[in-house]
Amino acid sequence: MGLCWRMSIHSTALVSEAATVGEGSTIGPFALIEEGVIIGKSCTIAGHAILRKGTILGDSVTVDSFAVVSGNPQSIGFDGSLQSGVVVGKGTIIREGVTIHRSTTVGENTVIGENCFLMAQSHVAHDANLANEVVLANNVMVAGHVVIGEKVFVGGGAGIHQFCRIGAYAMVAGNASVAADVPPYVMTAERNMAHGLNMVGLRRGGFSKADISDLKKCYRAVYIGGGNLKKKAAEAAREHEFGKTTTGSLFLCFFEAGKRGFVQSGLSD
Repeated sequence: MGLCWRMSIHSTALVSEAATVGEGSTIGPFALIEEGVIIGKSCTIAGHAILRKGTILGDSVTVDSFAVVSGNPQSIGFDGSLQSGVVVGKGTIIREGVTIHRSTTVGENTVIGENCFLMAQSHVAHDANLANEVVLANNVMVAGHVVIGEKVFVGGGAGIHQFCRIGAYAMVAGNASVAADVPPYVMTAERNMAHGLNMVGLRRGGFSKADISDLKKCYRAVYIGGGNLKKKAAEAAREHEFGKTTTGSLFLCFFEAGKRGFVQSGLSD
């Protein structure tokens, strides 16, 4: 077992000799750490937590009781001998009962960014990619291959369909059903419904008045009046009136890609 000195491992914890535990880390009673797991410095692994092979934790990560990291993906026909894993960035908190599944592709990882907060019983499926400072509230369900941008908040009980993208600073309401892409800075609720810009997140994020003003113009250009959102975003991007700031430009550029379509707005004017 590749262990550094000055750490605390409970006598009942099962830690593979082929695992690496960083200096200052604590492993609680009855925790299970499988072979090849890499735990960074100053991590806290609570009692009964499970880190399966392929888990890589950055420094100062917390994994609470009964969480399971790098379990096999829930994919029919998956070959359990395939080598893949889960990478968790420094400072991330994984609370009770959270499950994070490893990638379905050889040599690839499901990725959780730095300083994320995954609340109790939330689930992140195989090949998902969460950027830094993402918050998943209780019982959130993130399906396979979902990509979530930085500082996104997902409310309790929300479900995100596979291959969806959620842009940075977006907010997903509790119990929402998301089966389409959510542009950055946008709030979505119910089933695939856009409800304006995440003004609270923008202000807390320190965005300037110019950024917010530009975003408002871009949002109205795309969402007000219905129609083909991708086409309307492309048209707005060609106009000098919209996307003057980097923030507005990122919003418009989001519509250039994606496989799931986009959340819709019921506003006509």
